Amino acid sequence: MKLNIKICLSFIVVLCCNFTFSQTTSYHISFPNTKQFHKFFSYSQQSYPLVSAHRGGPTRGFPENCTATFANTIKYIPAIIETDIAMSKDSVLVMMHDNTLNRTTTGTGKIGDYTYNELKQLFLRDNEGTVTEFKIETLDQVLQWGKNKVIYTLDIKRGVPMKMIVDAVRKNKAERNTIIITYNANQAAEVSKLAPNLLISVSARGKEDVERMETLGVKAERMVAFVGTAEPKKETYDYLSSRKNFFYFRNDGKY
Repeated sequence: MKLNIKICLSFIVVLCCNFTFSQTTSYHISFPNTKQFHKFFSYSQQSYPLVSAHRGGPTRGFPENCTATFANTIKYIPAIIETDIAMSKDSVLVMMHDNTLNRTTTGTGKIGDYTYNELKQLFLRDNEGTVTEFKIETLDQVLQWGKNKVIYTLDIKRGVPMKMIVDAVRKNKAERNTIIITYNANQAAEVSKLAPNLLISVSARGKEDVERMETLGVKAERMVAFVGTAEPKKETYDYLSSRKNFFYFRNDGKY
């Protein structure tokens, strides 16, 4: 079947273990506990590709970072949902990639200049600029929606405290389907210290990066290795595989 849908994708290598994969009108992924979730992200020769939808897989009529878009994506594929978190003026965690509202909403100006009550009056635009019926959602709403449906990777925008993200994941009991994205070893170490049991996406292009994070207290078994926007060298794969780290790469760098 040919699907008329444009989704920015990442290819993911995963291990088939004790998890539930179901399809009724959608493809859902769920885990009975955090132990099985962690096991899912351990490399083995039986691993197979899974797809990550960047910003949830926006397409015509479905804006980025919106649960309606996530639901549309999983009509077609079981997916890891990558999504972005910003913060309102009154410190509410909201789903937004840009620092400003101009591109993705009917509003203008900086997100941090508006309270959440003001933000939720706006409507989201799709990637063609068309106004949709959908509104800005909170991280709490997104985490609740995703239970027993998807795996999340949370991309935290500048100025948002890591502790607030960790607290939200715990409050919503989302530890068994959520990964925190970090961009350097210090960020990874901060998340690891706050929540040693959470999975962390780390920038790891080889042995030196992994070992540096280990010296900062990040456990290798909690690392999900991001290896860049292009396919890495074979020796990078070989090293990460030997360490039993899950690994992935972006195959579309346009966004």
